[in-house]
Amino acid sequence: MSAEHHQKVTEVKWYTHPPLRNALVAGVCTGLAFVLGYTGVIPFSVEVAAYVGAILLGGYHWCREGLEELVHERVVGIEILMVTATVGSTVLGMWDEAATLVVLYGAAEGLEEFTYARTRHSIRKLLDLAPKEARVRRQGREQTIPAEDLRPGDIFIVRPGEAVPTDGVIVKGRSSVNEAPVTGESLPVEKREGMRVFAASLNQEGALEVRATAVFEDNTLSKLIHLVEEAQEQKGKAQLFIERFGRRYSPVVLLTSLLMVAVPWLLGLPMAAWATRAVVLLVAAAPCALVMSMPVAIAAGIGRAGQNGVLIKGGMVLENLGKIRAVAFDKTGTLTQGKPQVQDIIPLDGNVAQLLCLAASVERLSEHPLAQAIVQRAAQEGYECLEISEFTAIAGYGAQARVGDRLVYVGKPGLFKRFGFDIPSLLPQAHLTAAGTTVMLVGTETSLAGVITLRDEIRPQAREIIARLHRLGLKTVMLTGDNEATARAVGKLLDIDEIRADLRPEDKIDAVEDLKRRYGPVVMVGDGINDAPALARATVGVAMGTAGTDAAIEAADIALMADDLTKLEFALQLGRKARRISFQNIVFSLTVLAVLIPAALAGLLGVALAVLCHEASELLAVANGLRVART
Repeated sequence: MSAEHHQKVTEVKWYTHPPLRNALVAGVCTGLAFVLGYTGVIPFSVEVAAYVGAILLGGYHWCREGLEELVHERVVGIEILMVTATVGSTVLGMWDEAATLVVLYGAAEGLEEFTYARTRHSIRKLLDLAPKEARVRRQGREQTIPAEDLRPGDIFIVRPGEAVPTDGVIVKGRSSVNEAPVTGESLPVEKREGMRVFAASLNQEGALEVRATAVFEDNTLSKLIHLVEEAQEQKGKAQLFIERFGRRYSPVVLLTSLLMVAVPWLLGLPMAAWATRAVVLLVAAAPCALVMSMPVAIAAGIGRAGQNGVLIKGGMVLENLGKIRAVAFDKTGTLTQGKPQVQDIIPLDGNVAQLLCLAASVERLSEHPLAQAIVQRAAQEGYECLEISEFTAIAGYGAQARVGDRLVYVGKPGLFKRFGFDIPSLLPQAHLTAAGTTVMLVGTETSLAGVITLRDEIRPQAREIIARLHRLGLKTVMLTGDNEATARAVGKLLDIDEIRADLRPEDKIDAVEDLKRRYGPVVMVGDGINDAPALARATVGVAMGTAGTDAAIEAADIALMADDLTKLEFALQLGRKARRISFQNIVFSLTVLAVLIPAALAGLLGVALAVLCHEASELLAVANGLRVART
């Protein structure tokens, strides 16, 4: 997103939108010509000239689009049907009907494009929340510069009540920050030194000094807007099918209309009645409402989600959300807060310091939250890590490293079962059954040094969201690498339907496939990095708390920008509503075609009535699709 997009996003007005504006002006010309001609105020030639002007003005945009599509893509679209119907009406001398057709079709197309522009504007308007200027500290003094001139490394100052101009890391100060524009989270977040802040988030009570980490066009807010706009262009299976159907259907309608003129002419039959029916068929059979049955709902839904901190990556994803039958959760960082703390340190030889120091030394190079909790506890106690070599992460189990001449392991009980230890006899049973407690063993292949237990608190809203998913008729499943006892304790507390524990990353893939076979479409919710394989295999993968994290956004189909599980229910409800409204539009559109086509062939419709019914059905489909945005 370029710097010029940081200019104020102007409101989208109908009179600044040429297709809609020109159609309405053409409509006024048509109405005046009809009234003045009918009352005899103007001669017929002037009336016809007014109709011709209205046709040229109202049809310029959509006629040009149809001809370009025909020439460059060799596709007979709906616009070509309307152009042919307009030409046919003028040849038959039905100037008022031709002008009415152009005006109503142009107004409908203009309103459709205007609706898309408004949908785009609603998400791009978030840019207005970011300040246009930034107060930076350069060469020992403060100065104000345009926000787009900020560069990574610049130190900028955000006073209470001001918005953050771009992404950065706090280097001085503490405050609470409202991150709703980016994450959709309405409650302020406490921020201190070393924590990240995002563009357009609002600083509340404390002054902050922030080191910029991104230029404006690359900050989290700009990326969010760009990704939402890209997603609105992507299409689901149903929408692609309808578009393919339209490309084949429209040429058939055109050919049928031409035959309705050619056959009577070859047989020497009266031409006028059949030519009129052919023109009416072109209008009545045009599948405008059908083609528009899904795009508006999809665009409105994705835009609405983006405003609430839910990044849905395309129409296919939104479509699949409406089909979900089961929701699978990772435990650590998803159902729990992802900030484990060391609870108990139980050495088998009585030396707490030696056990903690040994475990921290092995885990120092690991990025797993449990490993970092052990390292942090050792640092708090003032223990220095030992020199290690040959560090290796053991996927799904723990880690190993050489400490001196010993190969030391830190990991789950399952790791030490491999070495022949009788785990149940060695561990206090209470540590295995306490809700949220994880057990880590420290030792070698021949001896155990001790046990370290950690606890990760359950998210406050986890139980509530599980209950809401059950009310939606969805099955809930926990897929975790933690031990069976801990997983079942957490699962029981949250009332989760099914628990699968001791899973390695590849086991989670198999579990997701099994859930899809048993229940149907499945959502997998995880952190977007550690659970990337399972997220990719699920029908819809959801990454939690990904604001500012490119890797997590790439790993999933949906990114929840905040650590807020309630956004998952919002996304599922949005998908269901978009799917329901799209289905309503499809049924309605097919019903309209089923009524208008026979009526046109039987000669029961005139051109004006056919145009009115056709455009009214299209506008109703658009209006119904926009209801998705009110989720």
